[in-house]
Amino acid sequence: MDNETFTHENESYTQVANANGEAAEAQSFELTAPETGEPRSLEDTQIQEWLESLDSVLETSGPDVAREILERLRAHATVSGIDLPFSANTPYANSIPPRLEPLFPGDQALERRIKSLIRWNALAMVVRANRVEHNIGGHISTYASAATLYEVGFNHFFRGRTPEFEGDTVYFQGHAAPGIYARAFLEGRLSLQQLENFRRELKPGGGLSSYPHPWLMPDFWEFPTVSMGLSPLMAIYQARFNRYLEHRGLKPETDAKVWAFLGDGETDEPESLGAITLASREKLDNLIFVVNCNLQRLDGPVRGNGQIIQELESAFRGARWNVIKVLWGTEWDPILERDTEGLLVKRMGEMVDGEYQKLVVSSGAYVREHFFGSDPRLLALVEPLPDEALRRLRLGGHDPRKVYAAYKAAVEHKGGPTVILARTIKGYGLGEAGEGKNVTHQQKKLNEDELKEFRSRFGVPLNDNDCAEVPFYRPPEDSIELQYLKARREALGGYLPKRSVRSKPLVVEQDELWKEFFEGSEGREVSTTMAFVGMLRKMLKDPEIGKLVVPIVPDEARTFGMESLFRTAGIYSSVGQKYEPVDVNTLMYYKEAKNGQILEEGITEAGSMASFIAAGTAYATHGIDTIPFFIYYSMFGFQRIADFIWAAADMRCRGFLLGGTSGRTTLSGEGLQHQDGNSHVLALPVPNIKAYDPAFAYEIAVIIQDGIRRMYKEGENIFYYITVMNEPYAMPTMPEGVKDGIIKGMYPYRAANNPKAKLKAQLFGSGAILNEALRAQEILETKYGVAADVWSVTSYKELYLDGNEVERWNRLHPGEKARVPYVTKCLENAPGVLVAASDYIKTLPNMVSKWMPRRLAALGTDGFGRSEGRSSLRDFFEVDSKFIALATLNELCADGKIEKSVVDRAIKDLGINADKANPVIS
Repeated sequence: MDNETFTHENESYTQVANANGEAAEAQSFELTAPETGEPRSLEDTQIQEWLESLDSVLETSGPDVAREILERLRAHATVSGIDLPFSANTPYANSIPPRLEPLFPGDQALERRIKSLIRWNALAMVVRANRVEHNIGGHISTYASAATLYEVGFNHFFRGRTPEFEGDTVYFQGHAAPGIYARAFLEGRLSLQQLENFRRELKPGGGLSSYPHPWLMPDFWEFPTVSMGLSPLMAIYQARFNRYLEHRGLKPETDAKVWAFLGDGETDEPESLGAITLASREKLDNLIFVVNCNLQRLDGPVRGNGQIIQELESAFRGARWNVIKVLWGTEWDPILERDTEGLLVKRMGEMVDGEYQKLVVSSGAYVREHFFGSDPRLLALVEPLPDEALRRLRLGGHDPRKVYAAYKAAVEHKGGPTVILARTIKGYGLGEAGEGKNVTHQQKKLNEDELKEFRSRFGVPLNDNDCAEVPFYRPPEDSIELQYLKARREALGGYLPKRSVRSKPLVVEQDELWKEFFEGSEGREVSTTMAFVGMLRKMLKDPEIGKLVVPIVPDEARTFGMESLFRTAGIYSSVGQKYEPVDVNTLMYYKEAKNGQILEEGITEAGSMASFIAAGTAYATHGIDTIPFFIYYSMFGFQRIADFIWAAADMRCRGFLLGGTSGRTTLSGEGLQHQDGNSHVLALPVPNIKAYDPAFAYEIAVIIQDGIRRMYKEGENIFYYITVMNEPYAMPTMPEGVKDGIIKGMYPYRAANNPKAKLKAQLFGSGAILNEALRAQEILETKYGVAADVWSVTSYKELYLDGNEVERWNRLHPGEKARVPYVTKCLENAPGVLVAASDYIKTLPNMVSKWMPRRLAALGTDGFGRSEGRSSLRDFFEVDSKFIALATLNELCADGKIEKSVVDRAIKDLGINADKANPVIS
């Protein structure tokens, strides 16, 4: 602009535009006169001297020294009482100016041709699938917006795994799956038939899953990412776990990166941004977020009345991330260069996202009038450009040069994580079919004209007739496109995504390790939680598996009695321990160490679960058989983080979840929010989780020993949920021949003392309630002459799965000898009435009653918890010994074995209030 001259107190001052087109703050400052409120100018001689001094520092000492001086000046000003307004935002412009952009290293024209073929095949996959089967679904618009973001990564940054290098880890945005499939098709990794059967996996020859699912495509996908918000948090903890492995010497230090692609709308999920301070605190410069900022979520704009990019920049910069904005394409550079007054950047920052979305779907004339038309000087900037050129001005996320510059800066950044905020258009290239429109997320079909327009825009070599059929297109094997594509991946170490199990089976022969727990506690009262901690302590010392064990706890180690492990195993900290802990003189002081083994995650079940997932999939991600043990308040497991547990199941995760202080009545005092009577029922839908509710130390030992063998020696894709209690009691010696029953779900624990009695019963107890069943056995025998056998039911889920499997096999093999469910076999010679009691809701035992020989009376803890002691809670929920005894007598009465008067007398003798409120609704 022309230098603007103005006069103040008979002196002239000149305001000069800086290199960014903004008025240079060095030359003019306006203040408000307190007496009049009118603006007045400040003589800038002193300020000019300061600026010249800063220029001198920059020239002689560099930007780091200058930055340190400015930070100290800011701190000094604050201490002196000067209120300096804070903003975490930078102008609505690219973070990397054109002069600092590196040269693009690839053949940009050839890469565009390849990207166009991938675009077409991704579109064709969805359109063809929905022609064959109406409303089979699929997503076109997400990959359409993110194609450049992915292709620059595939061609220049994403490194594959080799024997010498672990490779990069990439969390692909779930809705972009068609584009990832389309690239793999060009690479020759997926067949034409598989693409044809997109979203129809049960077709002959196989198909492709809707989204990234390792369970369904175990050689292809690594991470399930379509449950929004989970992958950003998992990526953060994966990057931290990579450092954990390095610092513990389990893998070499590398510069491998963790990339996470997510949408701007996805950041509304609390998990997406919930752990970003961890990433900066841990200085995870191996982590890169790429946020596809197309300004749209499923139904409409992400922030119609605001600016999601500026909002995210503020959040990430406030969390001390390195933020790189990629907003405007190369075509904007000369326009911005001509804007010597900084008006264009100012205008860009004024517009809200709803207005930007409107510009995307409007004509060039509309853009000229409504974007540039707010100021004649802005109109002058684009006067040479025709309307069509204005309409096609690219955004930064669609410009390979801009994206490459951002990625290169991200991978070279040291000292902290990086987030790239890339401005794109949802449904880019779909034209009238849905480019930038609110409906674009649901777009599944295109008409013939729309297909031709897409074909022509991206130069796909198909004639009009072929175009209408939406064929998949793959150039000849010797074509320059395929040769280039494969060469780029070869140079980067191989194909992605790709999942491979590289760990070697463990020997896991540790009978001596478990012997102590098979022998009981010799009369000492210990809780099953403490028994587990004792097992964990011994496992950590085991020569084979000790270094592979990863204890994970969400700030509850002292609750679970694990503080003894602090000093011996150490708590992982990437910086060691820079302070002397307040309890340094105690035996079990809080010890942090760079090679610490315990992941003490703080108050975050979600973050702890993300660490469990990283450790439980290390056998594939890193080829290391780490064995995670994540112990937490059981109520805060399946109820709070069930979506993460489902993701772990999809990822073929291995390891042990320990539901501590479990059960509705074993946790004294805590009450409604903490007392868990649900988790074993909530574990039922997860197909590959083994859920156990053991009562004794030897049962836990048998389950963990068997689990390690199955997961880490046999390679089964299962993981375990084991509930443990904080109620102390003597742990018995393991009876002979019960190991198989413990694993299968039930076994006879204690037979009746008077087997010849006329009145008989079978009592089923689980967890701590097994002791109530044993006390009920004594009551029934001594007071009512009933001979009751007591069974330990360690897993109703295992019994349930077995019963259903037997039923299914019999249904499909009617001509063969029928199989018998395990629970039926157990009870075929067990006389008497059947009564089950557990610390969980009645659904749990009831779901296996169909395979029992007679009617089952189920007692459970349906209802809200209460702040009370154990005995009062068990009386309230009607699961203690007296209610088990009463249920047994009532069943005998129903069978005509005893008179009703006996039951009436028992109610009085046992001190039961027959008119008490129903715990389910009270």
